[in-house]
Amino acid sequence: MTLPPGTILQRMYVAERLRALTPGSFVEVGTGEGWLAKTLLDSGWRGTGYEPGAAAAARAEAQLAPEINEGRFRLERRDWLTTDSPASEVDLVVSAMVLEHLAPEREREYFRQAARHLRPGGRAFLLVPASPTHWGIEDEVAGHYRRYTPQSMRQLLALVGWDAGHVAGLTYPLSNLLLPLSNRLVRRSEGHRRALSLAERTAASGSRDVALKTRFPAALGLVLNEYALAPWHWWQKASRDHPHALVLYVECWPLRAPTVASACAGGHGRERA
Repeated sequence: MTLPPGTILQRMYVAERLRALTPGSFVEVGTGEGWLAKTLLDSGWRGTGYEPGAAAAARAEAQLAPEINEGRFRLERRDWLTTDSPASEVDLVVSAMVLEHLAPEREREYFRQAARHLRPGGRAFLLVPASPTHWGIEDEVAGHYRRYTPQSMRQLLALVGWDAGHVAGLTYPLSNLLLPLSNRLVRRSEGHRRALSLAERTAASGSRDVALKTRFPAALGLVLNEYALAPWHWWQKASRDHPHALVLYVECWPLRAPTVASACAGGHGRERA
């Protein structure tokens, strides 16, 4: 499957960060079509994904069929935030473009639930939309409540008793250059969704079909790949503090957990020495 350029850049950054960790177990909140789970599984992790959207779950199951058949991944078709099953301890809780869909109380519940799932020394990886000045048509049709800044994310984490270990803006400047085209494509293909309720827009956001935005001809795989986008990856890393980066990457953990230094001692999900 050919991924959008911004998603490829996010995948490259996450994969690079994962190389500092010993593979362990993870839970993904809102698996969508499975690109983040695939990144973790390709890096040697095993885990469980939660995806309540039927269309997104079906696509994720197709994308991750080999890993599911091998027993390295399980997909639950339900809402992770409302599950009442006992929490299993994992090394990572991850999500991509989920937190911005949650009302304030559910946003805080996300971190309470994550703390229940994480074993001591575990952490969370989050990808969320950034730069509130770029609020636009895509936020409206996807059912977002907000865009984040590094400061607002750190304030949220302090409020819920978490520490932010690593915060970086991603996809700048490529996504910014493509944003006018992206907005036109979304407005033409999905603009009608603004008439739906916020809950309906959120439910539909996990699996989208916008030509040249979320779906690409196979031939474009020649330029939409990690090799071709390597210069843009280096540019996004050099620009990780830019205030107009459109995606925010966050690594964080409950304050009850060990510090990064003590987490380096070893074991699943700890940083490699």
